[in-house]
Amino acid sequence: SQPVPGPKSQPVPPQESPAQLRARGNELFQAGDHGAALAAYTRALTLCDAEPERAVLHRNRAACYLKLEDYAKAEADASKAIEADGRDVKALFRRSQALQKLGRLDQAVGDLQRCVSLEPKNKAFQEALRALGSSMHEKMKTMSCTDSKVEQMFQILLDPQEKDEDKKQKAAQNLIVLAREEAGAEKIFQSDGVRLLTQLLDTAKADLMLAALRTLVGLCSGHRSRTTAILAELGAPRLSAVLGVEHEQVSLAACNLLHAMFDSLKEGMQRDFRGKEDAVVLDSSKDLKLLIKHLLELLALEGASAHGRDNALNLLIKVVPRKSPKEMNNSMSLWVIDQGLKKILEVGSSVCGTPGSLPVTENSRMSASVLLSKLYDDLKCDAERENFHHLCEDYVRSWFEGHELAGKLRAIQTASCLLQGPAEAGNRVLELEGIMESVLSLCASVSEAHQLVAVEALIHAADKAKRASFITANGVSLLKEIYKHSERDSIRIRALVGLCKLGSAGGTDFSMKQFAEGSTMKLAKQCRKWLCNETIDAGTRRWAVEGLAYLTFDADVKEEFVEDKAAMQAMFQLARSEDRSVLYAVASTLVNCTNSYDHEEPDPQMLELAKYAKQHIPEQHPKDKPDFVRRRVRKLLTAGVVSALSCMVKSENPALTNSCRELISRVFLALVEEAEDRGGVVAQGGGKALIPLSLEGTEVGQTKAAQALAKITITSNPEMAFPGERIYEVVRPLVSLLHLQRSGLENFEGLMALTNLAGISERLRQKILKEKAVPMIEGYMFEEHELIRLAATECMCNMAMSKEVQELFLAEGSDRLKLMVLYSGEEDEKLRRAASGTLAMLTALHPPICKRIPQVTVHWLEILQSLLLSPSVELQHRGAVVVMNMMAAEREVAEQLIASEMFEILSVLAKDQDKP
Repeated sequence: SQPVPGPKSQPVPPQESPAQLRARGNELFQAGDHGAALAAYTRALTLCDAEPERAVLHRNRAACYLKLEDYAKAEADASKAIEADGRDVKALFRRSQALQKLGRLDQAVGDLQRCVSLEPKNKAFQEALRALGSSMHEKMKTMSCTDSKVEQMFQILLDPQEKDEDKKQKAAQNLIVLAREEAGAEKIFQSDGVRLLTQLLDTAKADLMLAALRTLVGLCSGHRSRTTAILAELGAPRLSAVLGVEHEQVSLAACNLLHAMFDSLKEGMQRDFRGKEDAVVLDSSKDLKLLIKHLLELLALEGASAHGRDNALNLLIKVVPRKSPKEMNNSMSLWVIDQGLKKILEVGSSVCGTPGSLPVTENSRMSASVLLSKLYDDLKCDAERENFHHLCEDYVRSWFEGHELAGKLRAIQTASCLLQGPAEAGNRVLELEGIMESVLSLCASVSEAHQLVAVEALIHAADKAKRASFITANGVSLLKEIYKHSERDSIRIRALVGLCKLGSAGGTDFSMKQFAEGSTMKLAKQCRKWLCNETIDAGTRRWAVEGLAYLTFDADVKEEFVEDKAAMQAMFQLARSEDRSVLYAVASTLVNCTNSYDHEEPDPQMLELAKYAKQHIPEQHPKDKPDFVRRRVRKLLTAGVVSALSCMVKSENPALTNSCRELISRVFLALVEEAEDRGGVVAQGGGKALIPLSLEGTEVGQTKAAQALAKITITSNPEMAFPGERIYEVVRPLVSLLHLQRSGLENFEGLMALTNLAGISERLRQKILKEKAVPMIEGYMFEEHELIRLAATECMCNMAMSKEVQELFLAEGSDRLKLMVLYSGEEDEKLRRAASGTLAMLTALHPPICKRIPQVTVHWLEILQSLLLSPSVELQHRGAVVVMNMMAAEREVAEQLIASEMFEILSVLAKDQDKP
């Protein structure tokens, strides 16, 4: 899609005076173009020095900001107008409206009382004051009632004599609900709530601790000063200790509380509590570092529970690295690396079952790898990366030298952890003297635990480029030996994955086979066999999926896999399990089976050149042709792939990384490629799962998910596909497809989907307007590609049912109406139908447009006549509706129509019996 010129807005002539700019702003405001009006008033302010005129401009800007829902700026501008003239009732009234929206009701009442005293007979002021008074009365009543309720709830919860569990449960629930509302949270806080909640925490009873933690989440969310006070009262050591308890739910609730605290301390005040907090500038970095320091200490604390350790890692993943590279400050990551890198490596290097090893879950090492990777990616320069490498190498050496076998195992386990995270650091560690030799010698160990550690390290090293040649030379024969002769399935399965990794180096290139013909199929068959064997533990079966993720580059393997229903079901079952590290392997296997990876068609001329130069040319496998891919997709759908993917998206865990989300989005897009499959995808929860994928993750992942949503919206009934409030969540992803950097197909599908939504309800049209889609839709009406131009015009036709959009067609200096009239005379019948449909709608819903049509182009009459004379009944009908509306709207226009040949044409059409 070519870059599109935006809708033409009228340039501001340099010679315009402040008075002319103000008059133009007033016109734009009346026409509903509040953004343009604001720009005119702002420009006038820069040119105007006279105080009374400046006050009026500030007052007018306040009106614009109210319409644009920017209440803080509306209040500021109204205040400037009032400073100049304290009796300006318009400014006072506007400020009161802004203050109401900002929740400062007492100040809003003061402004309204002043308005009433200045204009006692003004009914609008009296009514507004009455309404505001009653809402304040309600609030006061609620507050006083809440006071006694809070005391009551704490009494029930803290009374050791109270035996009624239902009563306690209800009190706890009420407290949590109350804390979610700002007024309720403030009430609990003011009623000595933090001290009482601390007492609940100290009871060490799980249900009371949960109630306290969940209430504290409400108190801390979005309120920095309360968070700081609560942290001071509870203390970081106590919070860290609660996170490390054995009870899983309590640990998770503590994790949620700490997350809310981090968010509040990082973002500061999200709501506007001016007056309360402006006097004190709060420095949160001290508190943040204190919390993080205790989390890092918890990682290496032997007494902490395994899931507490996992929760601490997950928290660090969420709160330490920068959210985006645009943020310049990465000091928190640098501080964590200096203070806690070795503590994170303690978790990553733990070997289950060896003395002195920390208690960990099957997910702990994976979480440690993700955290290390995020920290490494957050570094900005070579010096910072070098420091990271030195710390990792020192840690590995400290275990490798002088600790005999146990130390060597820890060192090798650390290398594995780094290879799964920041692979560059893992490669550096592998190059340390003696490490690789130890890996190879331990692969032949008689101890299963030792052999597991060594084989896994070899596998992780196998797909990291720097060591691949060394491993291909030394590792393949070793892995084959282990695979053939080991008596333990857990070892053989890992050796097999190592062989799979080394065997799939050619990717999808059919001519670059690593193994002899048939070996790949044998390995895949063995992987499927292990995958289906439920007597093997899930952690070991995960490796079978890992093997398939590599082997499914081969189309023969894909074909056999989708025929094996039991293997597919077993893989989907694993995807739903607690073991998070399997997600990426499952998603990779599905991307391979659906061919949803990126593949560019090679340029024919370049192919000829490559042949001439005897260069290697990639070849596609015959079973990767579209018909085969379509059949595979159908088989996956029948096997229940959608519900498995939906489960993967729901799982809140660090293994669902952005790259993993992208793979899942790619699979979903492949699943909805055929229109007849989309209903089934929605019925199994695909529509619901796509919304979070389209709002978070890599840009490619979000776009693929948004495109899948668009395909569903185009061919299904959107109200059935996205019931209730969900339909409004779909709007933002669809609008993202209109951005200029998206492909022409994505633009087209986004426009088609928005057309469907815009035809449903005014509330949806308002949501589309709020997402600022209309200027983009207009832009695409100028597009050279006829289908995109048509889709944009059809979308505008449905959007024209909104009053705000109708007003845009009358805005001064806009060519919107002219374009619609001219498109109604184009040769492309579908475009004419969309444009004339828009005119029919506009002239019916907004009569002033009828008067404007003759002014926008001299060809208006012949275009209307050509519609009425068209062989298409639909175009004739639209033309007749437009002419009828114009006749009814304005005498002058009616006279012009009758004076032309329109009368004769209408007379002939009126007698046509075939077109009722």
